[in-house]
Amino acid sequence: MVLQKVAEEGQLEVTDTLIDDNNTAIRTSVTVDIKYTTMDGTVGVWSDGEFLDVPGDPEGTFQFETDSLLSGHSHGSGSGVSPGRSIHGIPTFRKAGKGVFSAMKLHKTKSSRDDHKKDEPATLDMEDLDRKALRLGGFGGLDPDCISLASVTAVTTNVSNKRSKPDIKMEPSSGRPVDYQISITVVEARQLVGLNMDPVVCVEIGEDKKYTSMKESTNCPYYNEYFVFDFHVPPDVMFDKILKLSVIHSKNLLRSGTLVGTFKLDVGTVYSQPEHQFYHKWAMLSDPDDITAGCKGYIKCDIAVVGKGDNIKTPHKANETDEDDIEGNLLLPEGVPLERQWARFYVKIYRAEGLPKMNTSIMANVKKAFIGENRDLVDPYVQVVFAGQRTSVQKSSYEPIWNEQVVFTEMFPPLCKRIKVQIRDSDKVNDVAIGTHFIDLRKIANDGDKGFLPTMGPAWVNMYGSTRHYTLIDEHQDLNEGLGEGVSFRARLLISVAVEILDTTSTEIVSSTEVQVEPVSNISEVKEFFLFGSFLEATMIDRKIGDKPISFEVTIGNYGNQIDGVSKPPAAKKMKKKEGGGESDEEESELIQQNSSEDEADDDGDLVSVSSTPPMKPVITDRNYFHLPYFEKKPCIYIKSWWQDQRRRLYNSNIMDKIADKMVKRDGESCYGYESILESMGQQAKLIRSQVKRNTVRDKLKMVQNFLHRLRFLADEPQHSIPDVFVWMMSNNKRIAYARIPSKDILYSIVDEETGKDCGKVKAVFLRLPGKKGFGPAGWTVQAKMEIYLWLGLNKQRKDFLSGLPNGFEENKCCRISVFSLCSAVKQVFQLRAHMYQARSLFAADSSGLSDPFARVFFSTHSQVTEVLSETLCPTWDQLLVFEDVELFGEAGELRDDPPIIVVEVYDQDTVGKAEFIGRTFAKPITKMCDEHYGPPRFPPQLEYYQIYRGNSTAGDLLAAFELLQVKLPPIDGPTDSERGPILPVPMGIRPILSRYRIEVLFWGLRDLKRVNLALVDRPRVDIECAGRGVQSALIQNYKKNPNFSTLVKGFEVDLPENELLHPPLNVRVVDCRAFGRYTLVGSHAVTSLRRFIYSPPDKTHNNWASAGRPTHTLLLLISITRDYIFKKKKKKKKGEVEEDDETDESMLDWWSKYFASIETLMEVRDRFCSILFCSILFYSVQFHSVYNKELEAEYDNFEDWLHTFNLYRGKAGDDDEAALDDDRIVGRFKGSMCMYKLPLSEEITREVGFDPNMGMFQSIPHNDPINVLVRVFVVRATDLHPADVNGKADPYVVIKLGKSELKDKENYISKQLNPVFGKAFDMEATFPMESMLTVSVYDWDLVGTDDLIGETKIDLENRFYSKHRATCGIANSYSVHGYNVWRDPMKPSQILAKLCKEGKLDGPHYGPGGRVKVANRKQTDEHLALTVLKHWEEIPRVGCKLIPEHVETRPLLNPDHPGIEQGRIEMWVDMFPMDMPAPGPAIDISPRKPKKYELRVIIWNTDEVILEDDDYFTGEKSSDIFVRGWLKGQQEDKQDTDVHYHSLTGEGNFNWRFVYPFDYLMAEEKIVISKKESMFSWDETEYKIPARLTLQVWDADHFSADDFLGTVELDLNRFPRGAKTAKQCSINMVQNQAELPCISIFKQKRVKGWWPFVARDENDEMELTGKVEAELHLMSAEEAEKSPVGLGRNEPDPLEKPNRPDTTFLWFLSPLKAIRYLVCNRYKWLIIKMIVALLLLMMLGLFLYSMPGYLVKKLLGA
Repeated sequence: MVLQKVAEEGQLEVTDTLIDDNNTAIRTSVTVDIKYTTMDGTVGVWSDGEFLDVPGDPEGTFQFETDSLLSGHSHGSGSGVSPGRSIHGIPTFRKAGKGVFSAMKLHKTKSSRDDHKKDEPATLDMEDLDRKALRLGGFGGLDPDCISLASVTAVTTNVSNKRSKPDIKMEPSSGRPVDYQISITVVEARQLVGLNMDPVVCVEIGEDKKYTSMKESTNCPYYNEYFVFDFHVPPDVMFDKILKLSVIHSKNLLRSGTLVGTFKLDVGTVYSQPEHQFYHKWAMLSDPDDITAGCKGYIKCDIAVVGKGDNIKTPHKANETDEDDIEGNLLLPEGVPLERQWARFYVKIYRAEGLPKMNTSIMANVKKAFIGENRDLVDPYVQVVFAGQRTSVQKSSYEPIWNEQVVFTEMFPPLCKRIKVQIRDSDKVNDVAIGTHFIDLRKIANDGDKGFLPTMGPAWVNMYGSTRHYTLIDEHQDLNEGLGEGVSFRARLLISVAVEILDTTSTEIVSSTEVQVEPVSNISEVKEFFLFGSFLEATMIDRKIGDKPISFEVTIGNYGNQIDGVSKPPAAKKMKKKEGGGESDEEESELIQQNSSEDEADDDGDLVSVSSTPPMKPVITDRNYFHLPYFEKKPCIYIKSWWQDQRRRLYNSNIMDKIADKMVKRDGESCYGYESILESMGQQAKLIRSQVKRNTVRDKLKMVQNFLHRLRFLADEPQHSIPDVFVWMMSNNKRIAYARIPSKDILYSIVDEETGKDCGKVKAVFLRLPGKKGFGPAGWTVQAKMEIYLWLGLNKQRKDFLSGLPNGFEENKCCRISVFSLCSAVKQVFQLRAHMYQARSLFAADSSGLSDPFARVFFSTHSQVTEVLSETLCPTWDQLLVFEDVELFGEAGELRDDPPIIVVEVYDQDTVGKAEFIGRTFAKPITKMCDEHYGPPRFPPQLEYYQIYRGNSTAGDLLAAFELLQVKLPPIDGPTDSERGPILPVPMGIRPILSRYRIEVLFWGLRDLKRVNLALVDRPRVDIECAGRGVQSALIQNYKKNPNFSTLVKGFEVDLPENELLHPPLNVRVVDCRAFGRYTLVGSHAVTSLRRFIYSPPDKTHNNWASAGRPTHTLLLLISITRDYIFKKKKKKKKGEVEEDDETDESMLDWWSKYFASIETLMEVRDRFCSILFCSILFYSVQFHSVYNKELEAEYDNFEDWLHTFNLYRGKAGDDDEAALDDDRIVGRFKGSMCMYKLPLSEEITREVGFDPNMGMFQSIPHNDPINVLVRVFVVRATDLHPADVNGKADPYVVIKLGKSELKDKENYISKQLNPVFGKAFDMEATFPMESMLTVSVYDWDLVGTDDLIGETKIDLENRFYSKHRATCGIANSYSVHGYNVWRDPMKPSQILAKLCKEGKLDGPHYGPGGRVKVANRKQTDEHLALTVLKHWEEIPRVGCKLIPEHVETRPLLNPDHPGIEQGRIEMWVDMFPMDMPAPGPAIDISPRKPKKYELRVIIWNTDEVILEDDDYFTGEKSSDIFVRGWLKGQQEDKQDTDVHYHSLTGEGNFNWRFVYPFDYLMAEEKIVISKKESMFSWDETEYKIPARLTLQVWDADHFSADDFLGTVELDLNRFPRGAKTAKQCSINMVQNQAELPCISIFKQKRVKGWWPFVARDENDEMELTGKVEAELHLMSAEEAEKSPVGLGRNEPDPLEKPNRPDTTFLWFLSPLKAIRYLVCNRYKWLIIKMIVALLLLMMLGLFLYSMPGYLVKKLLGA
């Protein structure tokens, strides 16, 4: 009652007497005052007035919406406005059904319809700002949230807000298959649970499985195996695939092995990582069947997911330094806690409604005739794909009830984002999906402070898919599987999700699946909703369907669906009705057929649900499109439906959407505007705002974009109770095309911010074809353009449904007739002027690589066409299209602020057949009413760029302006153009202001021209055209002999717009001059932006900077001092580390030393030192060179410092996702450049010394005559090659092609290797320009058949050769005359420097005495000084640029069969030496290092404290028969055992036993190299590189059963803890805290002796000490070992003495007497003596008793 009163009056005072603890009465009064606070801080008050006269409300009480009220904040009554009254004395809260102040409308009050005429005209502030921003050149990316082009701005900046913006992109993006490649490297595994395992790793993605090799008896196997999976599937399917890594123990052909543990994540998680990869991360294994066990081990792996066009930067790693910090490198995305817990996920499935028929009716009718039973034609069950479990089948039910739950156990938070819930139809042949719903776990959980576990429902989820009528083969079945946008409502499912974190310590943990759950009662009250729609306009109807009458049907769920909604039998319906629920989805079709039901008798008795418009025959608009004659009368539909009332969720979602839209709108302005928008996001946004400085704008913008994505993510409500609305165009009772409108967008609320963005607004909707029909060209053509007004709200709010209609429309109801329409009382007549200036970068639609474009402009029911311009991608139409007598319905003021949109479509005219669609864009005209002045600031309108879309991809830009003028017009300026007949040009005030420019073109040459019409190109010429003017190059007389031009520079003058943004593109065309004066187009290129070619004069302050000498000395001095300073400092030693020699022996070093040192430096030093120090550190130890982990071109701007390469295209462009990439259309390359400057030019430039007027702006450019060059290609290694053989490996070799010469290194292929080290140098002679494209390919050698190409990379050597960066031969870091770092260039540094100074017209170089600095007794020569200047050449003003250092570049290998996806990488570099210069020295040797042979001798002296495993048969005491086994990792077959120390009672064992392990070792990589055949069938040996690790194990020998494993210790020979001096000091810490202990390397120490602990894992998976071993390790090179040989065990030569073992150590059944002596005699000696004495006594007694009777008889008888 209190709330009721508050609702009516807005304020209430309640007084009462309260009693405190002492029973004292306290008089209390409480004032309740309701206000609504919007997001912008303005306050509205609750007022009465219209509130209570609700039509048809008998009691006069109004059930207001509690949830809407409760969302507002209530304040005290102390506000300045008297309660219950609005500010102006007019009721303001709800007359037109809108909120008072809207945060989204810049504080403008929303007036009611009646007051509109009094309202002053709204200002165009938002729009003007957007346009200003646009003119400043804000061209955003293609992210729909970031587009700031006018095509969007024009459509989004509404003022009167009666229209909502249409979607620019027409084609659904998901659902189309794309190429993906997933590469996984399994490096190693550690800490696997189990004793002495033989582990195999299984990598599983979806259905595909691949296995590593098996490693014997180890808990930390090293694999380093690389797997590649290729997929061609839609993105949604790819990212939902589960990637599973599992470790299996002892798998072989005969048995499947036992699972140790698994790790699961979905591919989408990997793809969302930076660079789409996890690199060198540890995946933690767990066992879902044994969740109490904890971690089962770790796998170290790299996972990368590559889509088309993604390139993955792999960090450089030379040697695998162990990342022992497993915890810090776990394979988890950011934000996921390291300690993940087990959780149980409950998915409860209650019931479903509204299922479609899934069977033909014929059989059902036959059954009905015979048996008389009427059955529903569907047998549904639900499958939950996250767990792979399903519910039971409910036979024959459109409304199945399951009440079951699916339970599964998974780590939390899970690394799989989506649960897929699918209703399927059980069928004897194969089950079919009815509908699919994805539950995104991130949307139903929150990980913040006030977070909650994933929780949902019980809630209805709606499923969409193909149309509901049943066909045997459903062409849109993919839609039911969840691929692509569903085109129809399929069913809804009542479901709930809950998650419970498990306490793994508790014992009873069960995973049951089919548990019956309590049926859920109504989750929220079912309310009657009312959907109203009015069709204001239907134009652009495709001509294919224009000959038959057309109607439109609107459905929400199954309501309104007249064709294939399922009808219930009447009895069932009536029962439902009596229950008061009225929830049946099928009810509505009943209503429509019966036309009488108790439903209609409620408030508005004269309305009947109508869901489709009356059929109407279309009228022709033009050659392509028709329209429906909806003029004065606009048909309407309305539908009643019943849904659970969960509007609150959708309201919140709308509020967030509006905040996000607001942010986007401001994106075009500046960062400074963000503060006001983000106020709702609290302090964080204010913090950002305060930190925005000029240099941080980009980062902050990124953060704000991040906010935006978070908002958009939050706004997507997972629990939609109301299904989406579908609008279908019907022809001949068939569904043709559809539009899907989310129900939240048209949902009504009395609070403005909560209202959907399209509710009560006119929305331009483009209908499209369903499913796969909508892909490709069919999806781009509009099936129909609708101007539609939609409103969805509670039936009791129905009186507001017309509140948003444009003024001038009124209802036209005919009593008891089911159709009612809107009638427009007001009609305006306008003239539309479309100023079509030009378009650029259009899509190439013809086989010539060009188009013949024309534009078609649609406005309302009118259309006009520009002229066709032939053979261009950048047409300048310069045409004014005038639309006379355009009739628009509605009030003038609203049309001025919010005119309908204009659609511009660009087509390519073909001589035969219909014109081909190129793209489409939208625009809004600037409107002028007849009483307004035609003048600034709004008129004349400015030309703006509109982005043209073709499907989802961009297809160019249109430069145009549109104005809509109410009749009584100003005249059109400017005369009609006599040349062009009746075509009007764009008038003067609108066309851009032109200035005189001169464009100079450098014609260098043409390259790689392909055949045209099967004939070779012989005499090509280049034509340059810009804005109607142009220039032609000289003719190349013989392309084969010399493809360069004879005349280098030509120029032409042209008038171009002053505004750089409006500059037209420059077209480059290459034609071939054939016999008899014929010309054939070879290819063309459009330079869209001339900005980078605009000439800017050099900075005057640097012009007189003459001498390059003196500053260099200061620079050098700085370097020398720094160097000296660095080397005076001593390196600090780590405690306990062996001191290393500071001086490295030069003879030990080779090119590889430099290479590995560079990679280490790349990783460690890059960020730590500034460049000067970086160049000079370690002057005396190993030299460095640069290692680029990308192509050199990427680092140096493609070497286009003065010579640019333009790709020439021919042929039709492929569409966005089609396989035809632009690369396939390239028919050659034009090399040249441009320079553009305004006339007249200042005279200073022409007065410069040596200015050649023939060369114009291209001074000091080398001649382009052919030149002979020695090209030296160094190929270092390849990494991550794509497997080419069945065994998942490849046999790669290198092929080098340059011009016609080809070098194949086939005989040196590397067997079964995906990371081969080639280390090869190839010399070739070439003549530039004829042979300038170098191709380096990697092929896979095959014994039988042709070799396969793995991948190739192409390098344009000519651009490198002529570049100012001097890419011919890299400049080394130091100058050496001999040794591994010898100077490679035939020119010495001083000669190079002199040449550069001469070319740059610099005075110098001068070497003064002051610069010669002695550093550490090494004399600096002039060469060192010159080299230092060269290294800092970029610091020289005017002419300086970075010179290329000595380097190795990493290039991606690509394969034409898999375009855009890397097939591996190759590390290489190229040197070029002109043949007319002195010849260079021999190529440096980079052949792979040969591993050095070593011998490791291990002497096992003693063991101690080994755990005792056996029980003695006789004595029961514990003992062990100890022996020690050892091997080097990777050489398990060479394992060696000591002899057995039997019957050790104390765990002590004495052995004196020697193991000898010969091995090959690569010192630089710290790896042992093993070459062996993989199997008996292998053709040749495979080389493996494995870390040098020695494994020692202690075992208990058993003779009749398998030996028992007791413990192990693994020593990494490069870094292992020093052994303890005594057994007592040896502890388990030596293994557990290895990182903290001082470590030694056997390769430096050579000999070491000590005690090490044996460890194993106990039942609780904890490490325990199982023994200690005293061992001696001795490393010798092969030569040393040969000089002092030793025997194995205790054999000759140099035998070890026998161990001094206790007498008890022997085997009892080999010497039983000894066993009796030791085991029996020693312990039971006295017992045995006593027993023998007792036995003798017994025997004597026995004999006595035996012989006694005889003696007695004898005695008695005396015989």
